[in-house]
Amino acid sequence: MFRWVPYAMVRIAACFMAGILLAIYQPQIMALGTAGKILWGIVGAYLALYGLVSGKGRSWLLGAVGLLAVFVAGYVHLLSYSDWGRSGHLSTYNGDIKYYQARLMGLPEEKANSYKYTVRVLGTSDGEAWHPTDTKALVYIKKGKGQPKYFYGDDILVKGRPQLLAPPQNPHEFDFKRFLGFKNIHYQQFVNNSQVRLISQAKTKGLRYYSFVAREWGAKQLKAQLPGKHEQAIALALTLGVTEGIDNELQSAYASSGAMHVLAVSGLHVGILYGIVMLLFRPFRNLSWSRWLVAGISLLVLWSFAFITGLSPSVLRAVTMFSFISIAKPFGRRTSIYNTLAASAFILLWADPYLTMSVGFQLSYLAVLGIVAIHRPLYQWWEPRNAVLDWVWNISCVSIAAQLATFSLGLLYFHQFPVYFLFSNLFVIPGAILVLLSSILVIATSALPVLPGIFGLLLKGLAQLLNFAVFSFEKLPYGLVNDIYITTLQCWLLMLAIGFFLLLVNEKKFYLMVASFGCVVAFSWLQWQHHGREVDTQRLVVYNISRHQGLEWVANGRSKFFGDPALIADQEKMRFHVKPNRLFCGVKEVEACPTIKVRVIHQQGMNIGLVSGPILKWPPNLKLDYLIVGNNSFRSLAQARNIVNFDKLILDGSNSSYLARRMRKEDDEVVHAVQYEGAYVEIF
Repeated sequence: MFRWVPYAMVRIAACFMAGILLAIYQPQIMALGTAGKILWGIVGAYLALYGLVSGKGRSWLLGAVGLLAVFVAGYVHLLSYSDWGRSGHLSTYNGDIKYYQARLMGLPEEKANSYKYTVRVLGTSDGEAWHPTDTKALVYIKKGKGQPKYFYGDDILVKGRPQLLAPPQNPHEFDFKRFLGFKNIHYQQFVNNSQVRLISQAKTKGLRYYSFVAREWGAKQLKAQLPGKHEQAIALALTLGVTEGIDNELQSAYASSGAMHVLAVSGLHVGILYGIVMLLFRPFRNLSWSRWLVAGISLLVLWSFAFITGLSPSVLRAVTMFSFISIAKPFGRRTSIYNTLAASAFILLWADPYLTMSVGFQLSYLAVLGIVAIHRPLYQWWEPRNAVLDWVWNISCVSIAAQLATFSLGLLYFHQFPVYFLFSNLFVIPGAILVLLSSILVIATSALPVLPGIFGLLLKGLAQLLNFAVFSFEKLPYGLVNDIYITTLQCWLLMLAIGFFLLLVNEKKFYLMVASFGCVVAFSWLQWQHHGREVDTQRLVVYNISRHQGLEWVANGRSKFFGDPALIADQEKMRFHVKPNRLFCGVKEVEACPTIKVRVIHQQGMNIGLVSGPILKWPPNLKLDYLIVGNNSFRSLAQARNIVNFDKLILDGSNSSYLARRMRKEDDEVVHAVQYEGAYVEIF
């Protein structure tokens, strides 16, 4: 029977998180000042009840009031943590900005055509005076010959004004504005190298500065021993969290084989190091003094690893979680692992309440909770006497437990399920352990004459073997079930269905079976509703893709896409701008048609014209319901009307913004410019 009383920290963390979520989704319910007064009122009521109330119901009443205070505290904390609208933030400044001074908050991230820097804007200039500010922003500096790379802590002067991040411009596109908003970043700017000047290098060199220096130095040592592109990418990603070298081919292979978690330094890698420390000190586990010694060494190893990875948020999150586990372990049975995990989550959310919306945070804690709750009962079903079989079964149980816990989130965020995850992890997890250890040995012995070369050869062979295994699993037929679309509500229903089923296996209660089955039925009903409402329809979509033409007719799971050849060949742009809508519409078949100068499409009794270049005449008897214009084919609405007979004119993303703005001003009811109004969507 489940006992709720021992899990005090779980209750506190859950209520705190609930308050944070309410502030994220419904911040308008209460202003910060009002919420703060309510919080102080609840705290006062708690103190009064503590002194006045006695009897059997005292603990329940105090507990309820205390948890209500924690809930409101979560709401208040999120509102106070948000930068938007705060005094000194750019969102409250309406003046002109010609220049601004910014300080780099991290290392540059290399993109295809630019370097991305996360900066803190310290001051803005209108040409006459400087105005202090404190605002986080992104600056993209276009790549150029002889371009300098700036380092953490450097102060730079940037010409221009940071632009407010725009919401998604295409249906169901990834909401980059919302994603960055959870990091308190609301502005960005794209600049050339000539618009940036270095004011000064880092003046104060604190812990974070030296951690970045250590990370750069570690990356240099690994690169020196690994000339191969893929081997270098895996070692850097697995050991230091440097993911810039991971190309689409490598990423696709690891995703298809269910080994994507290896490419991001997080809970798995920190757990490996923690497990190695536990294994090394296993012979001394019965000695009373060893528990605290192991805890101390674990903390030293974990935080040293966090330091050399640049104190990245994902590593800090995992290290904090395992630090709490390390500290709690010497207390033995007096502590609950669930309370320990809840305490670590509470501390992390106090430091950054927006972590609640972090995919990494959610997956990390769900995976660990799944392993804690499911691994042991599952492992006890069968205890093989053979050591090899026992090892295989143990790893399989860990994989199944983590997969069950994160299954629904994987479908919600990544829309796919790796079929062979159970088999691939038998190779990937040991391979990741060996690659991680070899990389650490290369870095640790880099000052010695011979050992780095020996360990480098070992690392190269292990990385090649790991990649070979992953690419082999990718080639297996039916290895990946993809293009799965579920809503957030369906994700919750799936989690509940799995949770009730696991409880049913353990407790054999009829109501648990009914609850699990009910969640499955509700999930299926929502899926059927979505199919009838969104998939079994026909729609016209004109996408907003900068400097490209993109038109799609979607009908009953089939797509006919018209786009310029460069866009059709650009998998990254198609994945970001077009695929989310196809996923939502349940598209299974796609016919790609390169644009030509003039094309007329007949669908649903309608005529849709697509013009990709200047024309002088048009068949007089051919009237268009929609005229989609690209590449500045017409200079004005009047010119288009003189040549073509149409009802609605849509300007796609290949037109200049100046022309789109001018034609839209002529008649904004007839003209739709995707640059200013977002993608055009019509459902029939």
